[in-house]
Amino acid sequence: MKQLLLDIQPTPLPTLTNFVVGRNAEALHNLQLAASGNAEARFVYIWGATGSGKSHLLQACTALAQQQDVQLITLDNVHLLDNDAQIALFNTYNELRNGVHERSALLVSGIAAPTQMQLRDDLATRLAWGLVYQIHPLSDMEKAHALKAHAAERGIKLGDDVIAYCLRHLRRDLPNLMATLDALDKWSLTMKKPVTVPLLRQLLQFSLDFYHEP
Repeated sequence: MKQLLLDIQPTPLPTLTNFVVGRNAEALHNLQLAASGNAEARFVYIWGATGSGKSHLLQACTALAQQQDVQLITLDNVHLLDNDAQIALFNTYNELRNGVHERSALLVSGIAAPTQMQLRDDLATRLAWGLVYQIHPLSDMEKAHALKAHAAERGIKLGDDVIAYCLRHLRRDLPNLMATLDALDKWSLTMKKPVTVPLLRQLLQFSLDFYHEP
């Protein structure tokens, strides 16, 4: 049974398909166009709080660009760049803008709008020239819908009380919630019991005991 605990971790590779859209439909649409080489706006900057899905989107776009033979450059957490790295990114932006390779794009992410992170003025201006989108985190209702859909795909009978418990007591990022749900499904099959809040508590307690064993 201890092997089940190894499943409580995000495992699916990030794709644009398994990104739960929420209020980010326009951003997702234009990221997909850029990564597939079909966009006029080849420079996209996304920003938002930690856990909103920025890294997921950049990794998904990288995978899509490789399939479409698009020259794609992605950079996560631009706010962490030192001065030399910011200059390098500024030069990369200009090279892509002036280059002849039409199927190319630059996707960058940060924690705030370009002019709100104390970046070099020239770099902040460049990032703001392209498309800029705030990535909005999912509401609890949207997370609940996503968990229900994920459960339905796996044939899990998931009650609203289980979802409510997850949203109150577990890490609230969607990959962790779904991974926990997958582990709970396997635990349910092993214990030959339906998915309930008491069963979830049992799994969490077993997990806590397992990771604190000497």
